[in-house]
Order: sequence, then C-alpha cells, then structure tokens
Amino acid sequence: MEKIKITLPDNSVKEYDKGVTVEKVAKDISEGLARVALGAVVNDDIKGMQETIEEDAKVRIVKFEDKEGKKIFWHTSAHIMAHAVLKLFPDVKFAIGPAIDDGFYYDFDTEHRFTPEDLEKIEKEMVKIAKEAYKMERFLMPRDEAIEYFKEKGEVYKVDLIEHFPEDEEISFYKQGDFVDLCAGPHLLDTKKVKAIKLLSIAGAYWRGDEKNKMLQRIYGTSFEKKKDLEEYLNRLEEAKKRDHRKLGKELDLFSIHEEGPGFPFFHPNGMVIRNILEDFWKKEHVKRGYGEIKTPLILNEDLWHKSGHWDHYRENMYFTKIDENDYAIKPMNCPGSILVYKSKMYSYRDLPLRLGELGLVHRHELSGTLHGLMRVRSFTQDDAHLYMLPSQIKDELIKVIELADYIYSVFGFKYHVELSTRPENSMGTEEQWDLATNSLKEALEEKGIDYVINEGDGAFYGPKIDYHLEDAIGRTWQCGTIQLDFQMPERFDLTYVDKDNEKKRPVMIHRTILGSIERFMGILIEHYAGKFPVWIAPIQATVLPISDKFNDYAYEVKKEMEEKGIRVTIDDRAEKIGYKIREARLQRIPYMLIVGEKEVEGGLVSVNKRDEGDIGQFKVEQFMDRVIEEVKNKQ
Repeated sequence: MEKIKITLPDNSVKEYDKGVTVEKVAKDISEGLARVALGAVVNDDIKGMQETIEEDAKVRIVKFEDKEGKKIFWHTSAHIMAHAVLKLFPDVKFAIGPAIDDGFYYDFDTEHRFTPEDLEKIEKEMVKIAKEAYKMERFLMPRDEAIEYFKEKGEVYKVDLIEHFPEDEEISFYKQGDFVDLCAGPHLLDTKKVKAIKLLSIAGAYWRGDEKNKMLQRIYGTSFEKKKDLEEYLNRLEEAKKRDHRKLGKELDLFSIHEEGPGFPFFHPNGMVIRNILEDFWKKEHVKRGYGEIKTPLILNEDLWHKSGHWDHYRENMYFTKIDENDYAIKPMNCPGSILVYKSKMYSYRDLPLRLGELGLVHRHELSGTLHGLMRVRSFTQDDAHLYMLPSQIKDELIKVIELADYIYSVFGFKYHVELSTRPENSMGTEEQWDLATNSLKEALEEKGIDYVINEGDGAFYGPKIDYHLEDAIGRTWQCGTIQLDFQMPERFDLTYVDKDNEKKRPVMIHRTILGSIERFMGILIEHYAGKFPVWIAPIQATVLPISDKFNDYAYEVKKEMEEKGIRVTIDDRAEKIGYKIREARLQRIPYMLIVGEKEVEGGLVSVNKRDEGDIGQFKVEQFMDRVIEEVKNKQ
C-alpha cells in the first residue's frame, strides 16, 4: 500500500496509507479531538471527517469555533433543511443550498408559498432528522448517469448545474437516510451534532442570480451545537435590528430612499452634517500625507472603458448613455479618470510618487433584490486614491497606505482583520507581474506585523488586493478598505515617466479606498454607534432645554454663544415638562442636554445631562463650551 506523509500544525509528521480518512487522523491525534472535530483543512481544501486524503498534505483538524468548521456544520444543516422540506412538501424542486457567513440557505421551487408558520414546521422536522443521526454518505456517479438520475426525478436545476460541469468530471453526491443531493461537500460525519436550529427568513432569489430566470424561494437559517450559542446569536440579531441603519436613518432624519430612485439615497440636513465631517476629516488627513485632490467627470466615452478592461470584465454592472450620437458610460470606477489626469503631463522619476485622491461618485447596477439602505446602493462616493510610483517605491507606499488605514479606523474605534486576495480566473497580465504584485503586498503587511489570511482567486481583474474587514460594536464584520496593486492599467494606457537614464519607463499604480464608500461607511457608523454618535460627528451636539418659557431668552443667549464657537446646538422651547423634553432629546441621541432655569440664569450656568450618564452637574457656559471643543478636537 502506498504511503503518504501528513504534516500537522505543530510540524510533526505522521505516515499513513494513502486514502486514510480525516476521522482516522483526528483519532490518532486524540480521541477527545475526534469527538469535537467536524473536519479538516487539507492543503487549503476543506474536507469532512468521512473524506480521504490521497497525497502528502498539511492537515489542520477543525472544530465549530473555526470558520472552516462552521462552514461544514452549516452546509450539512442546509441538507437537513432540504430533507425536511421534501418530507413536508413532496412536490418541491431543489436549486442550491450553501453555507454562508452566519448560517445557510437553500433555494426551492414549489407552487406552495412558504409562510412563517411553515418555517416552524420545517424546524421541527429538521430536529427529528438531526436526532436520527443519519450518516452523511458520499458517493460518485459518472456525469451522464447523474444527468439521467436527476432528469427522472424532474430536478431541472440539478441537471442545469451538472450540464455546466466539465465533461470528464465525476459527480459527487451526499446521502442521508432516503435523501440524496448533488454536492461537492464537505459535510459532517452524521446529522446528530446539529442540535440547535433556527430558520430566520424567506426571500426571493432568481436562479443563477439572473432576473431573466425563474424566481425561487430562499429560506435562510442558522444552527449551532448548543442551545446557549443559538440564544446568544439570536440576541445579537435582536441588537442588530435595534441598530438597523435604515430604521435609525429615519428616526434621526439622516437619509431616505424613494421609489423614484431605488438604490439612490437622498441625504437630509442631519445626514449631510455627518457626511461633510467624514469628507473634511478624510481631506485633512490626505493633505498631511502629500495627496493632491482631483475631481473627474461622471460620464466618459465608452472607448475609455474598452481600454481599461471594464468593458470586458464589468459591463453588466454599468449604465450607458448617448451624447451627440456617440456612446458614453457613467463611471463605475474612478481609476480611468485619474489615469487621464496623470497622462495630461509628462513626469520625471523625481516627481514620483504622485498621490491623487478623489471623493468620486460612481454608479453600478445592482439587482433590485440586493439593495439594502446605504449598505448596497447604485450610486455612491468612493474615497478613492491612485498612487503612481517607481517600482522601487512600491513597498514604502504600501506601508504608508497601511498606516493611514490603521489610523483612520482607530479614530472610529474599529478593530479589523485583513485578507489578501490573489489572482482571479478572469485576470489580465502575466504570471510574473502577478507574483511580483502579490509578494509586494505580503512583504508590506509582514513588515508592519499585520496578520492576514489568503483569499485565493478573489483579486481584482487587474491586480491582487488587501481587504480590510472592520469589526463593529456587536462583533459583526464589514468589508471596507481595499488596497490594490496594479501593473495592468499603466500598460494598457501606456503610462510613462522619464527615468535617470533619460529613458521612458512604466510606473506602477496603487488603487485604494479606506472608508470604502462614504454612504456605506455612514451606514456602518450608524449601526456601530447605534445612532449615538461621538460629539465630533453628532449632527446635533447639544440641545438647550428651558424649564419654562420665562427662561427662553437666556436659553437663546446660550444657544447664540455656542453657535458662535461652532457648536451644533438646538433649542426645545415648547411648553412641555422638562422630563418630556429630556426623553425626546434622548430619543434623538443628542450627546448633551443643557437644562436652564432660575439658578442657571442667576449664575450664567447650564445644568448638563449627558446622553448615557445622566446629570453630570452645573457648568459655566464658557467651561462647558471648552469641554465640547476639546472633545471635538481630540475626536473622543
């Protein structure tokens, strides 16, 4: 029997017969580990416990707390859900059922319209199936046989999937009890570990994400090994609902979205305060670091987008128009405009690096079903920058961008993790260029001591990228900043500089955003702070609350004094009780409530009630203003 070598995370090496199962390797490490193990990462592939290892491999056993373990657990849960749906609704046809970030979904085609009551029935059926402890048995079938098998069952979506597979590929299936599904895996050893299940919602989804195809019904769910973990997750979901930026955006009068412009947000005065503060902060930090600001047109000739590669790689997401009988595109990205700015003059090696920043409005066509408040829109402003440099300057410039991103995220109180995305299938350029670009990004991250994970094949079509995933106050992650290294655009647009030897050479380009888009970043901030913005960002920083109308004159004097110092302040002079006014101000999440009555008028004071602390005492008006100005200056 042929032997293979298995290298474990501690670098110890074990020898096994070829075809050893993941379960056997886990048991050899320890029986305790095998009991909690869900599968393994084998040379970057995720495998279930029942799968075999056929070659020398690095092997890491995974549990539920590992993201790969969750993926296996939730994939099996999707199969359990499909099994349950088939038992309850025998006419159903199956599409796809993957694991996703927080659980799983499955797309179904059935005449029956699923209801919330159905979800409860499906959940109960899933619990029964899980308790049966069905083995997840993997088997293979030749392609033609697999197509025949599903045609007989009337499973049109499975047939469509297989017909898109390579012709020589053997098709893998998983069986649990009497339920069989087309699937590449990975899966749990059996169904019994899935103990806590919650089906969350029903949505519509087009087959293959194409509006021209049939609309299917998608059921979302999640599952855990323990009830306690499910309860914690559901509590987090409840907290997320309270923080929903769409709800708070309406309550705090920040923005709205209208049916006359789906995916195109309208910003109200309060929202514009936040937006302008973010943009001013961004501009000041970039000026400090040697960036020049540019503004490029919204509409540019279609030829430009052919040249940039967006026509071949991105046109389904673009909007087009005609001007003077010629074809134009509304820009989905800012880079070609920045390139035209670079090309408008000749540069020497002494002029580089050149750093050009742009708060550029872009438009991208998103399917209507994916639109979501400010998080997924069709028009948004990217905090873009394009840096042009000598090859020798790449690492230094990357490090400076990494440092800027770290500073900006720290100001808002975000922790983050970093992913490095490598060459995708539809890429432009040579392998050497991609290797050089990818290694440059790795070296810069390593020099800054930043841990990162590799995201294989998820780079932009013109270069690898670093993505920043921010963690908010309730532990959710949001992809925001991106740093992309690009050798392709300078080539396609024939960008040059004159080098020391008087020869024309090609610069290297970095594309980067830090906030990602102003709109989405605002949405994230609303949810991160639950609408309770720090004083420096808050649309209204303080409100003056006279106890009765005889103190209105003094209240207006205080307001005027504060406005002269640049503090954003309102007054509530309605003939209402002070308790009511304080409650109203709290609902508006205003950081400071300044109560004024007889004592305050006599002493030139304000009684200060702080948003989350309550009464913090009396202050001279000047003293209170200094406090607010200091908080704003330090971005506390």
